[in-house]
Amino acid sequence: MARIDTRNSSRYWRDPHVPGLSCLAADFTSHEYAPHSHDAFVVAVTEAGGSEFKSRGSTEEASAATLLVFNPAEPHSGRMGWSKRWRYRGLYLSKPAIEAVGRSLGIGATPYFTANAFKDEALVASFLALHQALDDGRDALEEHELLVSSFGVLFRRHGSGGEPIPAAPRDRELAGLVQALMNERYSEELTLDEMGTVVGLTPFQLIGLFKRATGLTPHAYLTQVRLKAAFRELKAGTPIVEAALAAGFCDQSALNKHFKRCFGITPLQWLRAARG
Repeated sequence: MARIDTRNSSRYWRDPHVPGLSCLAADFTSHEYAPHSHDAFVVAVTEAGGSEFKSRGSTEEASAATLLVFNPAEPHSGRMGWSKRWRYRGLYLSKPAIEAVGRSLGIGATPYFTANAFKDEALVASFLALHQALDDGRDALEEHELLVSSFGVLFRRHGSGGEPIPAAPRDRELAGLVQALMNERYSEELTLDEMGTVVGLTPFQLIGLFKRATGLTPHAYLTQVRLKAAFRELKAGTPIVEAALAAGFCDQSALNKHFKRCFGITPLQWLRAARG
């Protein structure tokens, strides 16, 4: 259940799919954080405005181009500073969540971060997409895929120490086995762990393998398989709601969203055009 702060808009919730993962969406105009620390590993991205924060004895800025990272138990404070508004999203990973991410990456020890702010716009966009997917809460596979890929890139690109993330085998045959699984069981709630187990890969390795072999992530490829299945159902005269469920989408709204993203029109518009 989200908690609402009426003085400054903020929402806090725990993700049901990843034990130990909590999320915060905040929109502040008059807030100041006293020096504090978290038991959790913290990642934050700014959507609008910004703030100043103090950590490691220096003052830095939070902005839309900066990814903020705080190690567990690392003291820091913050205030609005130069900006009249700060809208941001935060991810808090306690030990169970960190261990779950580590298993998905195939590592036993997560890196330590020697800095708190990273100018990495691509990674900022990746974590923003992850948080928005968690906020939407409608597609567990997409959430897990974004979680694994975002933290995998963060650890590999900016972390110090820990363990190197194993490279995925460059083998199209392995991708073909997972594709066959998708084509056979697209109507089920397939997970990255389940698909990776079929070919002996971690979720992070599976994502890398799919990108090289198909140019798509596993979630994007499975979505294409499901859209093709929905096409077949619609052509056969199946009602849109039933076609969505038969193709593996959680409801008609999910089918509409992905259909329009790929084809520029909704299934209903496509049906009308086909009938015309």
